[in-house]
Amino acid sequence: MEISSHPSSQPGLEPMIDVRTLAEYLGVPVSTVYDWRVNRKGPVGYRFGKHIMFAVADVRTWVEEQRESSPSGRASHGR
Repeated sequence: MEISSHPSSQPGLEPMIDVRTLAEYLGVPVSTVYDWRVNRKGPVGYRFGKHIMFAVADVRTWVEEQRESSPSGRASHGR
């Protein structure tokens, strides 16, 4: 799934997505996104009143930071 910008984004402004779109993109429940926010583990969000939005660039940066350097549970054998 490609992250697409929020329908109301304007040219020249950072594209934003909402919590539901982020959860769908990452394949996690919406509650997980909220838990990450409480525990400061997820991407940086912006609060607009009662709405939480995420800049697409921040999500991409956060996703890249989650990349494992090698598959977990495997020892590197001199590589």
